[in-house]
Amino acid sequence: MFIGKMTLSQSGLFGQIDDLQDLTFIERPIRRSLKTAEEIDKLTVDEDLNDIERAVYLLSSGQDVQRASVIVNLPNLVRQNPAETFRRVVPKVREVLHVAGADMQLAAAGSFLTILQDDIVLIQTHTHSILQIVLLNLDHRDAVVGNAWLETLLSAIDALPKETIRQEILSPLVSKAQLSQSVPARLASCRILGKVTAKFESSVVKKDLLPLVRSLCQDVEYEVRSCMCRQLENIARGIGLDHTKAVVLPELVELARDEGSTVRLAAFDTIINLLEMFDNDDRTRVIFPLVKTFCEKCFKADEAVLASLSFQYGKLCHGLSASFTDEQHLWFLEFYKKLCCLGLQHENGHCESQPYPLELENKYALVRRNCAYNFPAMVLFADPNHFLSELYRTFSSLCHDPEISVRRTAAEGFHEVVKLLGPNVHYVHKELITLLQDDSLEVLDALLNHLQETLELATSRGEGAGPESKVNVPDLVPALVSAEQKAASSLRWRVHEKLLQRYSCLPRVISGDQIYFRFLQRMFNIITTNNVLPVQREAARTLCVFLRYNRKQEQRQEIITKIMQELAQGRSYWNRLRFLDLCEIATDLFSKSYFCKHFLIQALELVNDPVANVRYKLCHMLPRLRSTIRLPADKHLLQELEFCVRKLLCREKDKDVVATVRKTVLELDKMDIAEPYHKRHERDLLDQKKEKEETLLLEMELLERQQSEAKLVGEKHTEKKRRDSKAGLSGSKGMSGSASGATLSTSAGKEMRRAKLARSRSLSSHPSTPKMANADKTLKVKESGSCPGSGKSSIIPINDDALRSHHFNVASASSSLSSTPSTSSMPVLIRSNTSSSVDHRSNGSKDTQSRKLTIQRKSNSFGMQSGRE
Repeated sequence: MFIGKMTLSQSGLFGQIDDLQDLTFIERPIRRSLKTAEEIDKLTVDEDLNDIERAVYLLSSGQDVQRASVIVNLPNLVRQNPAETFRRVVPKVREVLHVAGADMQLAAAGSFLTILQDDIVLIQTHTHSILQIVLLNLDHRDAVVGNAWLETLLSAIDALPKETIRQEILSPLVSKAQLSQSVPARLASCRILGKVTAKFESSVVKKDLLPLVRSLCQDVEYEVRSCMCRQLENIARGIGLDHTKAVVLPELVELARDEGSTVRLAAFDTIINLLEMFDNDDRTRVIFPLVKTFCEKCFKADEAVLASLSFQYGKLCHGLSASFTDEQHLWFLEFYKKLCCLGLQHENGHCESQPYPLELENKYALVRRNCAYNFPAMVLFADPNHFLSELYRTFSSLCHDPEISVRRTAAEGFHEVVKLLGPNVHYVHKELITLLQDDSLEVLDALLNHLQETLELATSRGEGAGPESKVNVPDLVPALVSAEQKAASSLRWRVHEKLLQRYSCLPRVISGDQIYFRFLQRMFNIITTNNVLPVQREAARTLCVFLRYNRKQEQRQEIITKIMQELAQGRSYWNRLRFLDLCEIATDLFSKSYFCKHFLIQALELVNDPVANVRYKLCHMLPRLRSTIRLPADKHLLQELEFCVRKLLCREKDKDVVATVRKTVLELDKMDIAEPYHKRHERDLLDQKKEKEETLLLEMELLERQQSEAKLVGEKHTEKKRRDSKAGLSGSKGMSGSASGATLSTSAGKEMRRAKLARSRSLSSHPSTPKMANADKTLKVKESGSCPGSGKSSIIPINDDALRSHHFNVASASSSLSSTPSTSSMPVLIRSNTSSSVDHRSNGSKDTQSRKLTIQRKSNSFGMQSGRE
């Protein structure tokens, strides 16, 4: 038994030894890959050689890696010593390139391009030797290498003088363009011709180059004809309008009827790019029949060209629209509609792909995607006023297309369509909801790029529509909610982050109550439960924006309370870190006084946090928190901050926090000294503007509340009068004026007491200052004394857009009004309007000035009676 165990252990040991021996074999290739002493000797260069001698030595007897290094460094050698470099190094480079590989050839092409474009080098002296090397390698057997040398030559033409181009490039170009040359050589000649045209006068081009151009346009190879056709645009711009009409246009017409589809496509693209160079007569007699024939032929038999046709279609229609008759205009519009539905069948209002081969189906999808790209241009072509009758069904088809790429392209241009429709934007509300609820996240991502502009335009009635310019888009809020949930449930957190950033525009689009009940809790959930830090921070920013523009005091207070409970005092240190992020955002959005009132103390209390990371982040934020304190009004807050710093210096044990707080103390000491006066002044002006906007929000909230209460009192009074008239109180009509006045005074007094009681109950549940409450009661009594119609007219209508915009247009007016001495925080303009309405009704009986003073000293009930009279 023991021997058996020993044998087993020995076999296991021997097995391990065999494994170790296998490892030794693995190491052998690694040792063989090292350089031997002989190889090191070959790579060693004498240190006494200068740069030129070293380059010559390496090009002559060095290895490929050393030669490539010299070629890459050639521009530096030219800058240091151009004469010796061109005398000794460049000839060696020319010899090496005969046997060099593709990598060395590409490196040489880049180096020579740098030398040709370098202004330091005397190009007249050394151009000949460089261009000879470039032209010699244009016919390289490797197509990639030959194309690289061609690009080098084309880029160098811009930097070369005319005479150099004429002598060094045009002279060999004539021979290379002959039919006896290879196809790559003739293709290179076409591109060189198109490039050099811009360097010469039109007379030179017509005399020396146009015969060569005609010859290449009639080449036996379709590739050469296509390449030359695409260069006709540059040639036409170089020779001018007259020669273009006489020489280039006939060649284009002939090439547009070529048997090769690529040649026809090149002619079509060139014609579209040169439309502005043709007059109306040419467009009507030549271009339109040619283009119409081309479109019909492509639609029936040539699907390969349809993609380019559909991509250029918008540009084509706008270029020819000035010359179109009504019939021609309608033909192009109908042809566009056919392209938008190519490969689709419509059943029950939905688009479905017809069964085609996969390759053909992909081509049709590309055509429809290009049509979606051109749709804003076609709206302009068809006239936005005719959108509903001409293009709405087409647009709806593109937004419901079964291909994701088509819907994505439609979403990318949706804001342009909305902008063009103007007051008729409600036509595409359904399509906006459809794209927001699309199954593909790519479509939503494309829509998010301009979502703010789209939503603001989609909810607007257009220009000059009055103060209430926002409209309600059905199902917009549920669509926005579902879009956020879809982005959150995906793995593409960047889309979710972008969506949350775009949702900061919602206060300008939907009401504050919709944001409060549908989006705020979702922002809290993202901050506290999401696992992606950028998404959490963007949710915190959007939450701050919602808080900034919320117009109800009780809702704002609830939001702040929830921030403190779930973030500042959260059980997870991660939530407390997000509270500090939120404080950092709040310093940018809110005024200093608002931040100090609601956030500063809670942030400083985190100095006692048990987690070092929280204290560490607080230390970094101390200079920003210090910048929100205004002296001498906030002296007690400065003492709190200093106490926080002393506590960190005395009690902190974490070394990173200690190092950070010491560095922060130095920054705090330099804050008031290092900052220039003009920057501090600009920051103070911006803070004053923010504070005025926040004050205006409070005042407008008070006015809205008073307006709603005045409306309620007026409705009660109207209902009471209606019931009294039904009860048969017709005898009161014959009573004297004094008796009726007393009756009205008594009923008005009861209504006033009821309104006071209701107001006191409502104020008990809303946090407000005593001055605001007193002003509220006074204004309410005066309004209740008037009839329902006058009560409504005495209140200034509240513009919802002014509050939701980032900059309040009435902030300056509010500041000028608030400077008037008053015991109430209500705007003076509103109180003056109310009192003037009462005085105006009192003056209706043409009383004297003393009577008006007496009426003003009367009780509220008498004021109400006089208002009715």
